[in-house]
Amino acid sequence: MVVNLIELPKIDAHCHVLDPRHFPYPEDVPYRPQGQEIGSADYFSQVMQAYGVRHALLVGPNSGYGSDNRCLLDAIQRGQGRFKGVAVVPNHASNDYLQELQAQGVVGIAFNPALHGLDFYADIDPLLQRLQALDLWAQFQVSADQLTQLLPRIEHSGVRVLIDHCGRPVLADGPQAPGVCALLSLARDGRSVIKLSGFAKFSLQGYPFEDTRAHVQTLLQAFGPERSIWASDWPFLRADYRLDYGTLLMLAQRWFSPAQCQQMMWAAPARLFGW
Repeated sequence: MVVNLIELPKIDAHCHVLDPRHFPYPEDVPYRPQGQEIGSADYFSQVMQAYGVRHALLVGPNSGYGSDNRCLLDAIQRGQGRFKGVAVVPNHASNDYLQELQAQGVVGIAFNPALHGLDFYADIDPLLQRLQALDLWAQFQVSADQLTQLLPRIEHSGVRVLIDHCGRPVLADGPQAPGVCALLSLARDGRSVIKLSGFAKFSLQGYPFEDTRAHVQTLLQAFGPERSIWASDWPFLRADYRLDYGTLLMLAQRWFSPAQCQQMMWAAPARLFGW
């Protein structure tokens, strides 16, 4: 049976809002998104309406805003229940600050070793413990084999983990690469979740990302559709070529069964993030 995904209710589990007109970038950020990388919450709400997306998990972008969460929190506040957030915070963020964010609709904290490197996060073990105590997610964007060094710390903390963009493997290293093996070990812990998204970040072929398909299917089988969630990564920061929301939905419709889509695009994120 062919199902038109645009007609089904969906949750986008990884996207960004950037609105430098109303929320200027801090002076010290190394990268300032411009042009088609920019997307305000108001515009994204129109995108959501066009494609049948009911809710979205907004991720604070290290690009542009760093640990400035004003744009993110404003979007959540004005979203009337459509949005929840994953914020970026300093590694020494206090319990009180985390609770303030949580009260405003933040459900997790983002860590980006793929951008900053592992040394940048050498001192986050106390922060991971605070996240675990507050039942907040720790979201990691890693690349290649970075997860191997983080895995013992994640397991020790007991924190709930989201892994961005399929773990961003180096596909040429094959399915037995240490980073892939570490990712599959997380699949066995029963609490970690994988985002099936960001194919452009590790594909060497471009859309329709056929070289990523075997890895994506391996992750879906390992985590199961109950702990695999779909996301667009809109508005495609630092993309080397044009990407569009509709074509990503078409790809999901080809790769996944209707039952898998219903789980990954609605049931699982609704349950995991409290919609």
